[in-house]
Amino acid sequence: MRELLLVAGFFTVYKAGRLLSTDRTAEAFRNAGRIWDAERVLHLPGEDAVQRLLLHGDALVTTANTYYATVHFPATALFLIWLYVRRPGHYLWTRRVLAVLTGTALVLHLAYPLAPPRMLDIAGLIDTGQVYGPTVYRAAPDTDTLANQFAAMPSLHFGWALMLAIGVIAATRPAPGSGTARSRLRFLWLLHPLVTLLVIVGTANHYWLDAIVAAALLGLALLVVPRPRRNDSPPGGPDPAVRELPRQRASVEAAPVAAGAVGAGQ
Repeated sequence: MRELLLVAGFFTVYKAGRLLSTDRTAEAFRNAGRIWDAERVLHLPGEDAVQRLLLHGDALVTTANTYYATVHFPATALFLIWLYVRRPGHYLWTRRVLAVLTGTALVLHLAYPLAPPRMLDIAGLIDTGQVYGPTVYRAAPDTDTLANQFAAMPSLHFGWALMLAIGVIAATRPAPGSGTARSRLRFLWLLHPLVTLLVIVGTANHYWLDAIVAAALLGLALLVVPRPRRNDSPPGGPDPAVRELPRQRASVEAAPVAAGAVGAGQ
């Protein structure tokens, strides 16, 4: 129930952000121009370079749109469920990090409305979701009651994907002295945020700086939230009765030994 209330609270704040951003369209486009100019000053690669790669084939760009629309929430939910069942200590750590990251991002969404590059004429990009499908947004941002299309900075798509990879890598860290092959393979989870980055930029839903800011906020959240112990246990620790079982077993096993020692002494 507590987990559901937490999610419901964040969703409520997000919906409120949608309503508060309705009358800030002009500001969102001004900020978009500033972000575009800042990326040119920083000599970041143009988002159009990634989009041109996706546009080589309809199947490729449709796959990218589908990835953007369907992977974000289900992958994060499955990841949290797996942690809750298999690594409770890591689940608490991950949930707290995601809560800090998401809460900070929502504040920035309200304070700094930003039109995505697909809406910016100077970027010369197309809205791949509208042209090729599928899309999660309505064509007119002002009529979209489900999503805040001006919440581009920072990108929670990238921030959550990066935390998913970090969380899995941390939770599957092998014990000292175990094989190294499995230890190396778990770093393949970093492909998820990499693919997510290419998708959000190539579909013109986010700027490079959206992902950079998300990564910086995640880094701050990781510094603030204490890391889990290696031997994590369920929330609240193991049941006292479970803790008592090893002691009782040890006492029963030690009784014959003690009796034998007394007999030998006699």
